[in-house]
Amino acid sequence: MKRSPIRHIPTAVLLVLLTGAIAAVSQQSGAQQPPAPGGEDVTVILEGRLRSQFRLAIPEFDGLALLGPDLRGAADEIDRTLRSDLEASRVFRLQGPADLSVLALTGDLTRDFELYRSLQNELVLQVDLRPEGDKLVIEGRLYHLESGDSILGKRYRGTPAVARRIAHTFADEIILALSGRQGVALSQIAFYSDRSGFKEIYLMDYDGANQRPVTAHKSISLTPDWSRAGDTIAYVSYFSGAPGIYLVDLATGRKQPVVTEGSLNISPSFSPDGRKIVFGRSMGGGNTEIFVANRDGTSLRQLTHSSGIDTNPAWSPSGRDIAFTSSRAGNPNIYVMDAEGANLRRLTFEGDYSDGAAWSPDGTRIAYASRRSGRFDIALTDVVTLESRLLTSGPGSNETPSFSPDGRQIVFASKRRNSPSGTQVYKIELDGSGIRQLTKDGNNFSPSWSGFPK
Repeated sequence: MKRSPIRHIPTAVLLVLLTGAIAAVSQQSGAQQPPAPGGEDVTVILEGRLRSQFRLAIPEFDGLALLGPDLRGAADEIDRTLRSDLEASRVFRLQGPADLSVLALTGDLTRDFELYRSLQNELVLQVDLRPEGDKLVIEGRLYHLESGDSILGKRYRGTPAVARRIAHTFADEIILALSGRQGVALSQIAFYSDRSGFKEIYLMDYDGANQRPVTAHKSISLTPDWSRAGDTIAYVSYFSGAPGIYLVDLATGRKQPVVTEGSLNISPSFSPDGRKIVFGRSMGGGNTEIFVANRDGTSLRQLTHSSGIDTNPAWSPSGRDIAFTSSRAGNPNIYVMDAEGANLRRLTFEGDYSDGAAWSPDGTRIAYASRRSGRFDIALTDVVTLESRLLTSGPGSNETPSFSPDGRQIVFASKRRNSPSGTQVYKIELDGSGIRQLTKDGNNFSPSWSGFPK
């Protein structure tokens, strides 16, 4: 396909150009472009401005005819995954080959840009493919249609086994270039499942794909929690009898006990620096209290001393605070204390049972399960103002929330009322829209969303 040469300019410069150009268009006469049919009207924050989603054309990839069956399958997977990632980001409104089929494209970009713009597109993504032995080479370039400038150019090379990772990587690069924020396509979600007949820890991609086991204790393993580095997961296992805290190194699969003595050790949470773990612990059948230890189990220390049950701690992103569940005032509620156990304050006051605190990445909000009118729903509370709102509603029970690394989505476990599928993992946008089921095999619980990959 013939292509006219297009001048490439640095992304940072183009962002300023693009922001200014779009802002100028949207401010003319105070008019706003109507949303495209068939979708929500969503705004994107870019360079401090609010604007509608970017309208992005993605024609069919070039070079498909050169690929053998294996590489063609990988190319199709990259195509599907890339489009899905970009749509899920809510930064873009896409037009694909079917939408673009009404255009008489020439293959000359300088001429075709006006054709893409005739369908109200602002951007076009051109992707070229070619085989290189058993590997696929992908070259993608994102163009601003009005100026004709190249915003982003990337080249990837890999076997079909890494097709999804290539797509996720490219999607995150595009999202970063256009929105200024990091995408979550390379993040993962840990959870536990009984699909094998035992409760084991599993991982999946952020979109629910590539689900695979992490543990094979053939026992009960529960409540995974990520280290911020993303290389280790803390979890609870009954592998040695009483529930203990364990670590699994994701690179090697090596399992390491942290604290196993005592009658009960549950609900671990990593400190932001990965050096310590806070968890619920009971000795000899007494009340469960909050303890902290080094990640190797040394320097065990008790943080709470209450006549009630204290459990399910969650370390704040800053490392200065710990949220936890306590029944010290009667019904379980969420409390926050300093990392040393001082300056205790109550966070939740609505509903008759609040549990499972999860911090937003910026530390300003806590998500948790709140029982109101006999049903658990996911609630959000501002840690400063204590303003609270429900994120979920409707039949069923919704529990154990966890924030996405960009703070824009929450993953949680839910048992839909009268649903034959049991308890499954779902994700939802922070505005309560876009709920999507991620698991379906067996029963699945306690999802934990990783941070951004290092």
